[in-house]
Amino acid sequence: MTLSTHVLDAATGRPAEGVVVKLERGTELLDTARTDADGRVRSVGGALAAGTYRITFDTGAYFTATGQQGFYPEVSVTFTITDADQHHHVPLLLSPFAYSTYRGS
Repeated sequence: MTLSTHVLDAATGRPAEGVVVKLERGTELLDTARTDADGRVRSVGGALAAGTYRITFDTGAYFTATGQQGFYPEVSVTFTITDADQHHHVPLLLSPFAYSTYRGS
């Protein structure tokens, strides 16, 4: 299974560049990455097996770097992979006082 993410800043209408993303399984840190100029991490964690994972976005540092005051210093999304043969995409739509996510493709 491969995993990617995309962070969009809804307040500015632009990709969220430079957001640090951590991928964990239980208490084990599997990978750390940073979103590119398009707000994307095209692959995080390498080949992953079925199981439950947590992806955490360092939104506090992003808000500080962009001169915004945010309410959420980080956003963590816990999800379960049941089919390790599929690609999984976890996008984040971010604003200083709200966020949303879904399983993308």
